[in-house]
Amino acid sequence: KPSLTFWQDGWRRFKKNKLALTFLGITVIFLFLAIFGQHMTKYSYRAQDLSAKFLSPTKGFAKGHYLGTDNLGRDLFARLSQGIRISMELSIITAAICVIFGTIYGAVSAYFGGIVDTIMTRIVEILMIIPSMIYIILLMVVMGNSIKTIIIAMSLTRWLNYSLLVRGEVLKIKENEFVLASKSLGGNFFWITIKHLIPNTLNVIIIRLTTDIPSIVFTEAFLSYIGLGVPLPQASLGNLVSDGLASMSTYPYLFIIPATVLSLITLAFNIVGDALNDALNPKLRS
Repeated sequence: KPSLTFWQDGWRRFKKNKLALTFLGITVIFLFLAIFGQHMTKYSYRAQDLSAKFLSPTKGFAKGHYLGTDNLGRDLFARLSQGIRISMELSIITAAICVIFGTIYGAVSAYFGGIVDTIMTRIVEILMIIPSMIYIILLMVVMGNSIKTIIIAMSLTRWLNYSLLVRGEVLKIKENEFVLASKSLGGNFFWITIKHLIPNTLNVIIIRLTTDIPSIVFTEAFLSYIGLGVPLPQASLGNLVSDGLASMSTYPYLFIIPATVLSLITLAFNIVGDALNDALNPKLRS
C-alpha cells in the first residue's frame, strides 16, 4: 500500500473527528443557502408587505414565508439567506486578499532577510500597534457604508497577521537543503517561492484561514449591528440581529433565528479550524 501524502494523511486524521465533520456539514449547508437561498423562495429580501408583517414561522409557512416575516412584512428566510450570502462573500473575498498580500509580503521579508526584513517587519509592527477596529471604523466613517468599503477596511488590517505567520515559516524553511539545492541550480526568488516556500506554508495558512473567517463574519455583524456595516435595505446577520433585538419581547423569533445562525457559523468555522490544526500540525502528527 503506497504511503499517504501530507494532505491525504491530514484528511484521514480530520475524518476521525466526528464533531468537526458534523460542523463541516453545517458549513456546507450555509454555503448552499448563501448561493441558492434566494432561489428557494418566491419573495425578495427587500420586498415589503405591511399586511403580512410579524407572521411567525408557523403562521407564515403556509404562505411561503418559511421563517415568518419582520416588522415590514419582509420574508425572513429571504433576508436571512441574503445575510448569509453577504457574510460568506465578505469573508471569502477579504480572506483571499489578506492571504495573497500577506503571503507575498511575508515571503519577501523572510527570503531576503537583513535590512529588508528589518524594515518590512517594523512597518508591520507599527501598523499593528493601533487596534484594527479603529482603522475599520475610521475608514467606514470616511468612505461610507458599503460592502466594498467593509472589504477594504478589514483587508487593510488583517493581512498583517498572515505576513508575520508566513515570515516565520519561511525563515525556518529557507535554509533547508531542498531550497539551497534549488538556489545552487539557478532558481530565482519567484521560482523558489512558488515551488518550495509557499507550498510548505499552506498548512499553517489554511489553519489560520479557518479560524480567521469567523472573526471576519463577527466583525461584519458587529459593524452592521452598530450601523456602520452593510447599508439598508440590504440584509446582513448584524442588522437582522439588531432589528430582532428591538422586537425580542413580543416577537422573539426575529432575534433568535438570525442570532442562532450567526452563532452556528462562527462556531462551525472555529471547530473545523481546531480540527484542521490537529490534523495538519506536524508537531501533533503521529
